Amino acid sequence: MLKKNFFFLLLFVSLFSLGQKQDSISLKNGIDKPSLLPIHHFGMFSSRINQNFKIRPPDKLTLNISYASANTFHPFVEMYLPKDASTRQEMSNIIWYDRHFYKDQETTPANYESIIIDAVFKNLRIDYNTQISKNHELGITLRSYLVSKGKYPFSIFTGDEFLEWFHSNIAGGEDPFGRKYYGFNQVNVNYQDRNGNKMSLRDGQFIFAGIELNHFYYPNFINLKKKNIFVNFGSHLGLNTSKYNPSIDIGISGNITKEWTLKNESEIRSAFGSSILRKNMIDFKENLVNFGNNKFLGSLEAMFEYTKYTKRKNYHSIAVNYQIQTRFSKKEEASYYQLVGLWQEIHSGWQNGFEKLYEYQSAWSWIYTYGRKNYSFSLYIKEDLYLNNSPDLQTGISLKIPLSNK
Repeated sequence: MLKKNFFFLLLFVSLFSLGQKQDSISLKNGIDKPSLLPIHHFGMFSSRINQNFKIRPPDKLTLNISYASANTFHPFVEMYLPKDASTRQEMSNIIWYDRHFYKDQETTPANYESIIIDAVFKNLRIDYNTQISKNHELGITLRSYLVSKGKYPFSIFTGDEFLEWFHSNIAGGEDPFGRKYYGFNQVNVNYQDRNGNKMSLRDGQFIFAGIELNHFYYPNFINLKKKNIFVNFGSHLGLNTSKYNPSIDIGISGNITKEWTLKNESEIRSAFGSSILRKNMIDFKENLVNFGNNKFLGSLEAMFEYTKYTKRKNYHSIAVNYQIQTRFSKKEEASYYQLVGLWQEIHSGWQNGFEKLYEYQSAWSWIYTYGRKNYSFSLYIKEDLYLNNSPDLQTGISLKIPLSNK
């Protein structure tokens, strides 16, 4: 029933949007960029900043509906963090897979965590953007998720069968992360933090994750505009509404875009952005689940886009995007933790559930957009080439529609 409600909501919003007044708008406002944020099993419970590569506030009230699907798999693994400073120092001199300090809480007191992530997460994101003055823009975002088994035909490319067919026949090797060992099309999402707080998700569970307010300022730097260089600065506030992490996050961002006009009815754009987010600036209850002990998440993002206009002044664009984000957990803990998992049964990556939380997150995305006066439509595929499986593969679609005049 929750799955049906999720997709009916998507259909309703789309039909409502198409029924609005659709006056013509400027076709290109910087780079066409749907939300490309990875559907990370920790990140989806807090705000994250979506870099803005527009060059001015929108000419019309704009609604952007995004839908994405991502496969995330981490085998069951336990982690022990010694409390004793001398034990930490001793473990830091031993390679991680040879550390075996833990016996029991009396002789070797330690913090304990466990995790297993096996699901295909669906993300529905609705962005409403409007110009509030000549150089200022306000955006309101609703973000929600659906937990699913990822069965065909609802998860063609992000389902377990496709990914393991790809690994077995093209690249990656036979069952490199243990999906076949645990079984296809499963939902098994359980995490216990070091304070004993637990997060558990089930198949079909709908999560309304939060509301975000984003303000962007587009300064009028005449000398830069003459060179077709545009900048904007953002301030961000996120209200997280899930039962596991009711809280408020705040952040700032900065972005720069450069444009080139070519002779053959085409254009090239490149952009770079960075941001920093303070997680859990305000907590609304005690004993929240600890989704990583790094309070600050920093990110860098770069993008390149090529646009070709048609005779009717519609356009096609293709783009490539690279994102990198700082670690969810403090790096120094990786120098002394002990990980326990099924290392003999699983070929590789049995330790990923915790190891990857202590490494940066990165991903490449390839985007295609078709634009007209009254809408633009984007498709993208995101791949984790760093092999942090957070997620492994993600696909998405996005529809942007003007609602009315300013």
